Amino acid sequence: MAQHAIPLEQLEQFEAGFHGDLIRPDDADYDNARSVWNGMIDKRPALIARCRGVKDVISAVDFARENELLVAVRGGGHNVAGTAVCDDGLVIDLSEMQSVRVDPDARTAWVQAGATWADVDRETQAFGLATPGGAVSETGVAGLTLGGGIGHLRCKYGLTCDNLASVNLVTADGEYLTASGDENPDLFWGLRGGGGNFGVVTGFEFDLHPVGPEVAICLVFYSGDRMVEVLEAYRDYVADAPPEVSLLTLSGMMPDEDLFPTDAVHESKIAIAGCYAGSVADGERTLAPLREIAEPIADFSGPMPYVEFQQLFDEDYPDGMRYYWKSLYLDGLSESAIDRIVYWSDVSPSPLSTVDVWQLDGAIAQVGLEDSAFAGRHAPFLLGVEANWEHPVDDDANLEWVRDCLDDMRQFSDGSVYLNFPGFLKEGEDMMRSTFGPTYERLVALKDEYDPTNLFSLNQNITPSENAQTDGGECHE
Repeated sequence: MAQHAIPLEQLEQFEAGFHGDLIRPDDADYDNARSVWNGMIDKRPALIARCRGVKDVISAVDFARENELLVAVRGGGHNVAGTAVCDDGLVIDLSEMQSVRVDPDARTAWVQAGATWADVDRETQAFGLATPGGAVSETGVAGLTLGGGIGHLRCKYGLTCDNLASVNLVTADGEYLTASGDENPDLFWGLRGGGGNFGVVTGFEFDLHPVGPEVAICLVFYSGDRMVEVLEAYRDYVADAPPEVSLLTLSGMMPDEDLFPTDAVHESKIAIAGCYAGSVADGERTLAPLREIAEPIADFSGPMPYVEFQQLFDEDYPDGMRYYWKSLYLDGLSESAIDRIVYWSDVSPSPLSTVDVWQLDGAIAQVGLEDSAFAGRHAPFLLGVEANWEHPVDDDANLEWVRDCLDDMRQFSDGSVYLNFPGFLKEGEDMMRSTFGPTYERLVALKDEYDPTNLFSLNQNITPSENAQTDGGECHE
């Protein structure tokens, strides 16, 4: 899409029929409205359309298409790549569309696309129900779901996108559609893990499961000197763990003076974190071996309200800090892979950064590629490399650390990545082809049908074919 000034006459016509707020660069709320969670992202859109409902979304999509504007879509604004905002174009802001409606008898929830996981958990836990969400409650529902959704219930109940019953969205031609197993099933397949390529999602319907109100959690910290031993024990434990268990390890300094003894605050550590999606008594018994690998520095394991556990990491990821995350699916945790994880954990330039190893498998592996576009079901582990730091002067060192770590760790991977830990967008097209492999062309066909001019390009992008871009015209029948 071209980037240019918005014609005044067209803008006035748009504003006359828009019920939400249109925020311009000279408005008092502009800087607040354009800011997103990642402090590295500093974009200045020409216009922010803060929508109040579906009609506003349709109007905004039509306006962007007719005026050839670059488009960003904002849900929670939490994507590490900063896809929720752009320079010069239009931001379609869904952040005020936060409604969550639960049907406890049917065990379903209908969620608007501006909601966060804190919004969802608050409503669903009123009935002792949950759907797999993220590991930080301030994360937006929309971005996490469309990229797959790896959360604390994944091994028992699958990915967030595996629990979708239906999706409402506005396509590039301004049409409002429902996608489900019965309606537009090919589109539904692509929305389950194919990213935000095919339209502006306005609402999700999720299946819910009995969870909580309390769960048994594991949160135990060991000295970095025991990192090899802990990773080996973790690998062996998850190989035989029941599906109720979903865990990850985090390795780095994690210098929290409130959590650790004074002599351990500035030393390297490794944590095992996760929960048991079943009875608290069974969970405490099942998770107990993880607390006995060595002498812990600190151990916060035990029963905890599920909502509280979902918010446990929120303070570690404040708004405005600088973030750069990338990922790889790992073939396993061999001795060599563990040695390299230890090395990269130890050489991080920021004490706030971590190298994480997420347990996968379980219910994730029980869904086939014919059922969803998500491409990471084959892997037993996901490596997440999180650079988190405070000052712009340290940007280059932190970006280099993440990229060098990923380059090294590719020897233990097929090269595919998790879309929600993507790095920056400019790194994207080859990443998408290698990640989706043989299903990439099926995603291109969907892009050709629903967004042939790539109106929705600010995402982990599926590029339409040359024929689709040349033909333009109608998106689909």
